[in-house]
Formats: sequence, structure tokens, C-alpha cells
Amino acid sequence: MKKLLLLSLSIILGIFSVNAQESLEHIEHDSTLQELGNESMEDLSSAAANPLANLMSFPFQNNLNMNYGEHNRNTNILNIQPVVPLFGGKLITRTIFPIVRIPDFSNESGKLSSGLADIVFTAFYVPESKGVMVGFGPVIELPTGGSIRGSQKWSAGPSFVALITPGDWTIGALINNAWSFAGNSDRDDVNHMLINIFAVRQLGKGWYVNSAPIITADWTADTEDQWIVPLGGGGGKMVMLGGKLPLNLQSQLYYNVVRPDFGPEWQWRVQAQFLLPMNMFSKK
Repeated sequence: MKKLLLLSLSIILGIFSVNAQESLEHIEHDSTLQELGNESMEDLSSAAANPLANLMSFPFQNNLNMNYGEHNRNTNILNIQPVVPLFGGKLITRTIFPIVRIPDFSNESGKLSSGLADIVFTAFYVPESKGVMVGFGPVIELPTGGSIRGSQKWSAGPSFVALITPGDWTIGALINNAWSFAGNSDRDDVNHMLINIFAVRQLGKGWYVNSAPIITADWTADTEDQWIVPLGGGGGKMVMLGGKLPLNLQSQLYYNVVRPDFGPEWQWRVQAQFLLPMNMFSKK
């Protein structure tokens, strides 16, 4: 598993290097950061809400899933998910490194396991379009979580995102489904779907309200235990860290109106997203 993790990290660092190394050789650091700081909060906030924007970003998204089982235990998932655009924004890559903490559900206290879960890599090809912006490509799940935090299966499938940006709104949805195709033959097969619906309303001066529930379905489970459907929302603000570096801060609270018998009742999400617009790496 350690070798697999190191390989995955090497791939991501390689992608970053290919995209930024040549431009960084020509960058005038102070003046570029000043231009970045002068970019409007509204533009940066709108770009941060668009998963297909030509925008390098480093989100740290923490999800606290609350009230599992008879002892109302909580699981915590910190998703470190760098987004790297390539080829002038024609290809958008996102890799999710989930760091999880799983409690001992059979007791009122205690931990079962913590560490890296299965890594998820997605690449979206973004064709030129007017009105509706779309992206499509593969989603690949790497079995880096071991026997407790992961499926021990290699899984893959299609991923698709579409969005519109009328006025101060960004509205869209991302959907993917992954099936296992290799891995530990003693473990259950993987067949699950994710739907991320998002709606963001810009309020001005970097402030916004949003709702981005992540709906999931496990097609291998019994019918009554397949779906988790959250309902809720929150908001956030774009700020300039040190007056120069864009940082998008947000928080939402969701109640799972549909959930399995053994599933979380609530989810509290907090995210800090560092933004690096690609003009930061433009040649002078």
C-alpha cells in the first residue's frame, strides 16, 4: 500500500510540475502576486464555485459525519483534493486524498482506525461551449485504504459535470459511478454512484451562500439501505491571506433525509481552499 501511495503522490506532483515549471521560470513573483491581489473578490469567488474553472486550487475539505449507530458515534473525513488544470484548461484533474478517523461503533468511546482511505482521481475534458459548460472523463479509485479504511478493490467508471452561470449564480451537478475491476477477490465488489448538486449565489465583496449536497448510492446494498440524501446549505467568503493569496472559506450543515439503517444523521462540512489562478504563472 505504501508503494501505491508513493506512486500516486509522484503522479500528482508530476502533473503539477509539467503544468507549472516552465511558467515559473519566467514569473516575476512580487508583481504577479500584486496583480492577483487586485483581482476582484467576485471574480475569484465565482471561479472557486466552478469545478471546471481554469484555476489551480488546493481545497482542504473536512466532513464530520454524525450520529452513527446506537452510541451516536462520529466519523471524520479530511479530503485533501488538489485541482490542477492542464492544456489551457482543456483538461481539469482532481485527486482526493481522504484522511479518515473511524470510531469503534460498538462502544461509546474508542477508535477503530485512522489514516489514508482510498484515493480517488478524476480527469475532465472540457470542450468549448456556450451557455452550458460541460466536462467528462474517467474516475479511478485506488485501493490505498487497506482492509479497514478501503475496499481493497481497483474501481473505475465515467464522470460527468455540467453547470450554468446566470448572473450571480453558479448552478450545476457532478455525477459519477465506479465499478470494481481488480483487487482482493475475497472482498465485496464495488458499484456505487455519487451525485454532487451545487448552487452558489454571490452576495458581493467575496461573500456567498451555497448548497452542495453529496448524494450517494451503493448499488450492492439492500434496496432500503442504498441511498444517502442530504439536505442543507451554508455559505462562505473569499479573503486575501496576507493581502495577496486568495483563500476561500466556507461551511455547511446537512441533514440526511434518506439514509441506511446504519448511517450518519448529520454532516458538518468545513472547507479552506487556496486558489492559484493560472495568470499567476503567465510569462512576463
